[in-house]
Amino acid sequence: MKSTFEKMGGTYTLGADGIYYPNLVSTDEEPHYGKYGMIRKTYLKEYRPAMYSLYMLEDRLTEHLNAVDDEAQERMVILVRQMMERQGITEELKARDQMKWVRAVNNIRNAAEEIVRHEIIYK
Repeated sequence: MKSTFEKMGGTYTLGADGIYYPNLVSTDEEPHYGKYGMIRKTYLKEYRPAMYSLYMLEDRLTEHLNAVDDEAQERMVILVRQMMERQGITEELKARDQMKWVRAVNNIRNAAEEIVRHEIIYK
């Protein structure tokens, strides 16, 4: 009689100790996530442990973190560009007063990151 694992296409290997071990192959994609993926992972571990466990059990955690990180990066680029245009932060200002430009861009990046964290990472 086949086990459920074998019915689903799984196979076993006989170990040196006489016990059969399942041949588990991860279908998970390669991790390429960065800052936002790591923040999401920490958030899931601390505040959504059931969701974190589900992603782990379904072998979809890396895929999820990669997707969240990609989405957050894209959103950051869009938000920063839009905010810079609205506030009139240009290359001309950068050439004229670098410190003012740096302060403005840092402020915009911080505001955009706060939006990204709220909209994407902590949902």
